[in-house]
Amino acid sequence: MRSLDPLRVDTLRTHPLPGDNDHFQHVESSKENVTYSAAFKDHLAHPRNVGELSPADAAAEETNPMCGDRMRLSLSLNDERIKEVRFLAYGCPPTIVCGSVLTELLQGQEITKALELTKAELLHAVGGLPSRKHHAASLAIETLRAALDKTF
Repeated sequence: MRSLDPLRVDTLRTHPLPGDNDHFQHVESSKENVTYSAAFKDHLAHPRNVGELSPADAAAEETNPMCGDRMRLSLSLNDERIKEVRFLAYGCPPTIVCGSVLTELLQGQEITKALELTKAELLHAVGGLPSRKHHAASLAIETLRAALDKTF
């Protein structure tokens, strides 16, 4: 398995330019000007639960074949609950944010409830994403299911 470079952010300007008041406020593209939520900006600036658990009771790495984004989850399980969870991500900022938010949603969660988590619930917890970035939430949910499906 190829090494996963954690938290590579290369598609979003993450440093202020002269005149920027809040450099995470807007992302300019040729098609749209997107405003991200406070939760998004916080998780991008301070991602939670980054890394890997060793040994992990459940783990998976998934790749989005369209854009190349990758995510790895490792989980420690105890008494039908997720005791700890860590993630590594390579891709766009929404992928990193969805990984970070997902780990917070999973901490202490019953495994059966974790398997019921949907892309829509993750998108809501992130504070919403433009539709062209929903792939990040899909990747996070697919990685979670892959990790738990291997175990259960």
